[in-house]
Amino acid sequence: MTTQTLQTDRDRLQARLPDMVALLKTLVNMDSGSLDVEGVNAVGRVLSERLSAAGFVVRERALPVAERGTMLIAEKQGAGKGKLLILGHLDTVWPKGTVADWPFQLLDGGLATGPGVGDMKAGLVMALHVLELLAQQNFNDFALIKWVLVPDEELGSAGSRPLIEEEARDMDTVLVLEPGRPGGGVVTARGALGVYFIRAKGCSAHCGNDYRKGASAVRELAIKVAPLDGLSDPDAGAVVNVGVFHGGTAKQVIPGEAFLNIDLRARTQVKAECLHQAIFDIAGDRVDPRVEVTVEGGLTRPAYPGAAPNQALMRAMQAMAQELSIPVFEAPLANGGSDGNFTAVMGLPTLDGLGPVSHNICSRAETMEIQSLVDRGALFCGLIKQLPNLINR
Repeated sequence: MTTQTLQTDRDRLQARLPDMVALLKTLVNMDSGSLDVEGVNAVGRVLSERLSAAGFVVRERALPVAERGTMLIAEKQGAGKGKLLILGHLDTVWPKGTVADWPFQLLDGGLATGPGVGDMKAGLVMALHVLELLAQQNFNDFALIKWVLVPDEELGSAGSRPLIEEEARDMDTVLVLEPGRPGGGVVTARGALGVYFIRAKGCSAHCGNDYRKGASAVRELAIKVAPLDGLSDPDAGAVVNVGVFHGGTAKQVIPGEAFLNIDLRARTQVKAECLHQAIFDIAGDRVDPRVEVTVEGGLTRPAYPGAAPNQALMRAMQAMAQELSIPVFEAPLANGGSDGNFTAVMGLPTLDGLGPVSHNICSRAETMEIQSLVDRGALFCGLIKQLPNLINR
């Protein structure tokens, strides 16, 4: 691909920037937390309408899990070589009602903020505009482009994983729209993730009148928090975080029920499996035999190293970035997961973190660099146009 072609596409995306920002505002101002089925599906409908207008055939797939949004698959046949899978997600971490006091806003310094602005509504907008541009150019030098839009990624994609793996079969290359790292980082490798719920069921009683009759579920789990937290070794990329602890109804009542919600992260699959077993061991070491303790959950995303096919994609992107003087670098192994974990361990060349550059994702300080909609979009467009040359199967 020539520098002139890259620059021309960049210029055309630059002309689209006002519409990109307008669409981004629309999407960000739509609450679409993972459990907000109506909101998630509403975001999907906006994208579906424009993808259909760009010549894509859009179909729906229901997840095998209740109270989740609908997965969308947009497909377009070409006349060339290479089957490309694009992965994105419709949901955010923010519950319904967040937009009311934190709407989309343009900030000084070329930034935008709002719930999910970087993770990943900017990525959705960028990819849509690139695909619309390619349609305007009548670009068809590919066998198939398939964009899978996941409704439960922020929950670990438990319902979507089997469908993602099914849709990924026979694909050649995978591009993932997770936000770009500050400074232009792109992800070629990720660690493993896990989610656990530890529930305790004891016996409620009045602490003044019937203290000995009570069996405290809160006490049982509280004693486990320190050893669970002690499993963490952040310098080695191992984290076990007790993020939620609920229990009890009133100060004078010995609590009969309690639960912990735990997040696990590890750089390697071996370490993740060791932490997984340790969580079960700690949960099973009961202090009060009258309290029943159960563990639900497990490892949700497998770790994947920066394999050679991923590196080939990275080199192609870096070469284009150099031509356009866009900062791009290979980010260190990410301790966060994405749906790219699933395709990478299937052996598919997977390049992640291709979305616009974002900061402080999943926090109220989340921002996205507006110009990176254009710059990262130009690189994303270039990767698609180079698809026949990038196939490594």
